[in-house]
Amino acid sequence: MKIYQIYTSLYLEYGPQGWWPLINYEGKNTSKFGKQEAYHKQDYSFPRNSLEIFEVCLGSILTQNTSFTSVIQSLHNLNKAGALSPKGIKNMPLETLKTCIKPCGYFNQKAKYILEFIYFFEDLQGQIPNREALLRVLAIGEETADSILLFAYNRPEFKIDAYTKRILLDLELINEKVKYKEMKKLMEDSLEGSYQDEKEQVILYQEFHALLVNHAKEFYSKKPYGEGSFLRKL
Repeated sequence: MKIYQIYTSLYLEYGPQGWWPLINYEGKNTSKFGKQEAYHKQDYSFPRNSLEIFEVCLGSILTQNTSFTSVIQSLHNLNKAGALSPKGIKNMPLETLKTCIKPCGYFNQKAKYILEFIYFFEDLQGQIPNREALLRVLAIGEETADSILLFAYNRPEFKIDAYTKRILLDLELINEKVKYKEMKKLMEDSLEGSYQDEKEQVILYQEFHALLVNHAKEFYSKKPYGEGSFLRKL
């Protein structure tokens, strides 16, 4: 089974996804399972400014070990507090920050991670970080780094998450002991030649990741994983 065949099948089934959702954007994606608001289908100009870039980075950190629904709630809390920005977060009391992000869990640790990242983000002065630099920031591992690069900075780094691994395991394309970098290499190598330039590559990576998540929420959220998935018939 070709990886690109998975992508085309998912795209035909669900259509463009419009990730990353931004809480102050009024778009909608009715093909999604779960929350459908704040998506920008087929508009790849996002993020449009430094505040939206920061929001995506913040969401990528907050989503560690929790659901994206909880992330959205935390971002709304920060927004209501007028603190959906580096300056806003730095100026708010630490306990208020923890209260705002409490829906995400691990709020004591994540508050520390966010403040550490803000120093890194401000030092960039609008420049695009490289992956190695991101991985040196407190609590930013490979998945978070790829999320930030792909969705905040539109860099061609394929993001792997637990849903992606479940699907690849179910389709017998990987084994249980596979490492993150091996899955990432599999996806990126398999998709080589499926795009004309870097912009198309980024769009492909963004849509593919979002499609895998959408499909997994329907068929890979509850055990036995993959039951009823049309991908098994490819």
